[in-house]
Amino acid sequence: MTNTNTHILNWNGLDVAWKKQGGLMNSQLATLLIHGFGANKDHWRHNQAVLGSISECYAIDLIGFGESSQPNSCIQGERKSPDNFCYNFDNWGQQITDFTRLVIKKPVILIGNSIGGIIALRAAKILGPKCKGIILINCAQRLMDDKQLAKQSFFQKGLRPFLKFFTRQRWLSKNLFRNAAKPDFIAKVLKKAYPSGSNIDEDLINLLYQPTKGLGAPEAFHGFINIFNDYLAPELMKQLDIPVNMICGEEDPWEPISEAKDWFSYIECIRSLEIIPNSGHCPHDETPELVNPILLKLIQDAT
Repeated sequence: MTNTNTHILNWNGLDVAWKKQGGLMNSQLATLLIHGFGANKDHWRHNQAVLGSISECYAIDLIGFGESSQPNSCIQGERKSPDNFCYNFDNWGQQITDFTRLVIKKPVILIGNSIGGIIALRAAKILGPKCKGIILINCAQRLMDDKQLAKQSFFQKGLRPFLKFFTRQRWLSKNLFRNAAKPDFIAKVLKKAYPSGSNIDEDLINLLYQPTKGLGAPEAFHGFINIFNDYLAPELMKQLDIPVNMICGEEDPWEPISEAKDWFSYIECIRSLEIIPNSGHCPHDETPELVNPILLKLIQDAT
């Protein structure tokens, strides 16, 4: 059941849900908002209308999340079929690319939070000159990727084969998902993600909880937790020559601010790093009064 203001695109036999704000037909470019893990297009509830005041602003549900299709997952070593989906950054990046070409039909600035940032970077490479810039909001650093193994302790390295074995077990991932997909648990995670506590309300908990009731939601979770060898943000940024701007909540419990500062010091395409005080992993929703002016200026500067 979709919201009345939600549109559906049929993409390779799957439903892609999206919303649009603003309708300035003379705007030279549009913005596309890409949510993070476990979130959806409504996580931009405090941003989309504001950004839509200066250009067309779209928000999309990635496959597996929100009101988009939640197909069975196909993880490494399993046989691909028309009925399953490989949850990875190539496929999500292609989803964003095709949506831009089929629906938006004009140059875009991609704005991504958490894993949405990785997806924005991947899509930008595929889009080429149709992507005019990227804004990363607490971009995922993917510390559990195999390529990050050298940074882990001897104990963590030793546990890696066991971790990979257990995450492949659907009975286990389904039980983990069932324990996590509860309003009380979601509220606890939000208190960690939003250290100031601002904007943690029933609407937020509900918009994150409702999609977990979908029949395919456990499979999307299973697919995601088995992404162990995929793109890292720095390797993608080194392939780009368009401007990348970063916004980071200073108190993110999962993505160390020190890593973002390090990226800014040596990756050429990064033009700016704005640090948002008293904010965590999702500053666009926790402190939109601080983030929205930055987003507006970056978009206006790009036009």
